[in-house]
Amino acid sequence: MLLQNQSLTTHLPLPSFFLPKPTTTKSQQFTPLKQQNPLPQFSLKCSLSTVSAETPTHVVGSSNDKPFPAEVSRTIMELSSVGTLSTLTPDGWPWSVGVRFAVDDDGTPILCLSDSFRQFSVDRRSSLHVQLVQSGMRTRQCTIQGSLDKPEDTNVLKLVHSMWKKRFGEEVKDELIYVVAMERVLQMEDFMEDGVWVSSSDYKNASPDPLRDFAEAFANEINDKNMEDVSRFCNVYVDLDFQVSEAKMIWVDRLGFDIRLWSPQKACLGGGKKLSVAEL
Repeated sequence: MLLQNQSLTTHLPLPSFFLPKPTTTKSQQFTPLKQQNPLPQFSLKCSLSTVSAETPTHVVGSSNDKPFPAEVSRTIMELSSVGTLSTLTPDGWPWSVGVRFAVDDDGTPILCLSDSFRQFSVDRRSSLHVQLVQSGMRTRQCTIQGSLDKPEDTNVLKLVHSMWKKRFGEEVKDELIYVVAMERVLQMEDFMEDGVWVSSSDYKNASPDPLRDFAEAFANEINDKNMEDVSRFCNVYVDLDFQVSEAKMIWVDRLGFDIRLWSPQKACLGGGKKLSVAEL
C-alpha cells in the first residue's frame, strides 16, 4: 500500500472523548432512568478538492468553522518573538535582517534595532515577516506592512521598556526602539498557499486565540497518548470518501482542532496530488 506524498488537512470541532471526564464523589447519588434516550447522532460534512502539488491549496469552509485571518495573525504575533524586517537601502536594493520583537495590547510590533540600521535604511516603509511552525507540519505566517516610527511619548516609552523586559529579560535603550505603524497584514496558512489581506483595524480589533499558550502541548499530548482516538474519529465520525491510514493533530484553537491525514493512494488521483478539506 502506497501513501500519498502530500497530505490532507482539516479543521474539526473538538470531540467529547478529548475533553476531561467529569468526576463524582461518593456523596453524589444518581437515580437511574427507566428509559434512556439514545445518543445523538451527527456527521461532519466535508468539502474535498484536489489540486496539483505546484498549485497553492485553497481550503474551502464556512466563515465560522475556524478563526478569522485577523485572529490567526494576532496569535502568530503573540506566540513569536523573532521575525524578518525588510526595507530598502540607499541604492534601492531590498534589505532584510532578523529582529526580535514584542507586541503591545493592540498587537503593534515593537523592535529594538542596532545603531547600524540607520546606515542601511533610507525608507520608513517596511515589512515584518513572522512564521509560526506547528507540530513541524505547518508553518503559519503573517507579514505586517507599515512604517517604522520612533515613539516619543514618555509614557509610551515606559510601557515599551516594561514589555521588552518582560519578554526578553533585558533593558533596552530609548534610541534603539522602533514601532511598526501598520497599514495592512498578509496572513498565510502555510507555504505555497494563498494569503489573505487583513486591514490594520481588523487586526487590532481581533483577539489572539485564548488557547494559544496550551495548544502545542495539548496537540503533543493527544498525539503521544491518544493517537488511536484521532484515527478512529477520522474514520468513524468524519464523512470522508476515503480511508485514513494515519492522522496527526497539529493545532488546537477555540473552534476546534486541525489534523493532518494520510490516505492510501487512489488510482483516480495519481501521484503528486495534494488534498485539502474543511468542515462546512
